Amino acid sequence: MIGVLVLFSLFLFFRGHDEPGGGFIGGLVGAGAFTLYAIAFGTEASKKVLRIHPITLIALGLLSLVISGLIPLFTNDAFLTGKWLFLEFGGTVWKLSTPLIFDIGVYLCVVGFIVTAIFSLEEQKLPGKS
Repeated sequence: MIGVLVLFSLFLFFRGHDEPGGGFIGGLVGAGAFTLYAIAFGTEASKKVLRIHPITLIALGLLSLVISGLIPLFTNDAFLTGKWLFLEFGGTVWKLSTPLIFDIGVYLCVVGFIVTAIFSLEEQKLPGKS
C-alpha cells in the first residue's frame, strides 16, 4: 500500500506544473504514506522503509529551494525568477526549470517535516504506559 501512495504522491507532484497539485500536496500524500506505515508497523519499520533521516530530507529541500532562487541571479534576473532549460534526448524534448527545482524542495520539506513530527509523537510514551 505504501508504494501506491508514494506513486500517487509523485503523480500529484508532476501533475502540478500544468494542473492543480505540486510539491505541497504531493508531499502531504507522500508523508501520509509513511505515517500510515508507521501506525501499522511501528516507527522503526517506517524509518527503515524511508531509508533517509527526515531531517536530511528537510535540509535537502531547503538547499533545493535556495538553489532555485539563486540560479536567476547568475543571469542578472531577480531572485526566484523562472528559468527554463530545454534538453533534447532521442527526439524528445525535456524541459528543466527553476520552478521544478523549487517544487522538489517543497516536496522534500513537507515530507521531512511531517514525518519528523509524526515519528516524534509516536515515540513519546503515553502516561500510564510502560
